Amino acid sequence: MPYEPLPDMHGLSLAQIAELAATRKFPPVDSWHPEIHGDSEMCITSDGRWFHQGGEITRAAMIRAFSSLLLCDDAGQHWLVTPHERLTIGVDDAPLQAVEMHVVEQGAQTGIAFKLSSDEMVIADSDHPIIMRMTHNELRPYILVRGRLWARLSRSVYYQLAEIALSNDADAPFVVSNGAKFVLQDTA
Repeated sequence: MPYEPLPDMHGLSLAQIAELAATRKFPPVDSWHPEIHGDSEMCITSDGRWFHQGGEITRAAMIRAFSSLLLCDDAGQHWLVTPHERLTIGVDDAPLQAVEMHVVEQGAQTGIAFKLSSDEMVIADSDHPIIMRMTHNELRPYILVRGRLWARLSRSVYYQLAEIALSNDADAPFVVSNGAKFVLQDTA
C-alpha cells in the first residue's frame, strides 16, 4: 500500500487527529527477540537528524521506516529491531522531534496535538505526558510517544506551548490537554 503523508492538522477535529494517530500501525518490536545483535552504525543527533556511517539520511521515507523499528530498553539504550536483528542506534537526546503543534478546542475540552519528524501524530494526555527535563545543561520539553520513546519539542513548538502555559499561570506555567495537566517547569 503506498504511503500517503499526513494531512495538515489545522482544521481537523480532535477525534480526526486521534483517528489518524491510531491508524498508523507499528511493527511489534517489543515482542521480537532476535538472536543477532550488533551495531547499526547509525545515530540520531540532538537536532533530530539521522546519520549512517557519518552520512546524513535525508529521505523522509527512510526516516519514517527506521523510526517505526525503534525501541528503547529499560537501560535507556535505543535499538532498531526486526524479527532477525537487534541493532544499537546512538541517540544524542530524543529519537523523535515534535515539529508542529495544534491546539484543538471542542466545547470545554482542549487537546494539544503534535506532528513528529517521523510523520506521525500524538495528542498529549495521561498516556502521552509532556515533561520538562534537564538535558545538555538546559531545561527541555518532551512528549512520550510510545513505549519508552520520547519526542523533544522543537524550539518553535516549545515557544508556542510556553506562550499558552504562561497565559494560564505566569508563576507555575501549565497546559491542559485531554483532561491532563502538564506543568512546564523542572519536576525532577
